[in-house]
Amino acid sequence: MSKLNVVVLYDRWDEPADESAATDKAPITRTLDKKEVEDEVAETLGKLGHEATLHVLDGSVKSLHAIARLECDLMFNLAESFGGNDTADYCIAGYLELLDKRFTGSGSHGLLFGQDKAAAKKILEFHGVHTPVFARSFRGRLDFSHDLEFPVIVKPAREDGSIGIEFSSVVTSIRELMERIDWLHANFDSPVLIEEFVEGREMYVGVLGNEHPEALPVIELDLSKLPEGTPRIAGAEVKWGKGTRAYRDTKSAIAEGLPDETAALLQQTAIAVYQALELRDYARIDMRLRPDGRVAVIEANPNPWLASKAEFAMAARKAGRNYTQLIEAILDLALARYA
Repeated sequence: MSKLNVVVLYDRWDEPADESAATDKAPITRTLDKKEVEDEVAETLGKLGHEATLHVLDGSVKSLHAIARLECDLMFNLAESFGGNDTADYCIAGYLELLDKRFTGSGSHGLLFGQDKAAAKKILEFHGVHTPVFARSFRGRLDFSHDLEFPVIVKPAREDGSIGIEFSSVVTSIRELMERIDWLHANFDSPVLIEEFVEGREMYVGVLGNEHPEALPVIELDLSKLPEGTPRIAGAEVKWGKGTRAYRDTKSAIAEGLPDETAALLQQTAIAVYQALELRDYARIDMRLRPDGRVAVIEANPNPWLASKAEFAMAARKAGRNYTQLIEAILDLALARYA
């Protein structure tokens, strides 16, 4: 491949302190590692012989306008938010599409389905893919509902990265349910998803490809060491609560002890979700494996975290691709779509 000019697009935004807007208990939010993923991707593109430059979306209109003036062969899209809005990733992709920019990862439709969990569940139900039964509510209005029984898990319908999902999200009574809904409405301008709580193992399957997508080896987030009485969920405490026991004692690794047919079922389900939601290039599908072997799809993650130590890269290594080869594969898949 000839040398390419690649712009690595990423987001940063420092929220101004506003004590008057604080609630009794603010949500746990995403934190970033010292070596950020955009640096790793840019360095890897350089190793592949390409010219990589970084462009940050800092929440300003100026940073958006600058994209229109950028000349490049491809944008490696790592942007997950804009101006503190974690639900804006599909808007960024839509903006790139309007500008006729070529970029990696899912387009605006796939990212929107990844954000709107209720809409995604309806699509998956149409395609015969099992997801936990649910209800959707916004400010007292019930828009869509299945019959539910406690316990249920209550979460924002339009957030990702486990933002808004904490151990207190699993509720067992009407009082706890109403308190959690009230907390979510106070902290997120989003409908609330009230979903059947599925006991089981937390499984992640990465998918790579377009016309013939490939399911990567199954990753398990081991929640077994959480304190007694704590719901076994991948909440914000597990993902972002650095320094806590929940963060320290939960690790992702290649799933062990899975019968071949179970691993195949998880991988087949992941591909079915990937195609039904119009995802492209790469994504991660999060599922629960029930004790009886049934699979329940929790959510789809288009453009998952691409750090070299994250679950997607871990699964790619197990499949025989090192980090450099993974970034090259994503680059090639995106370029092929525009050929």
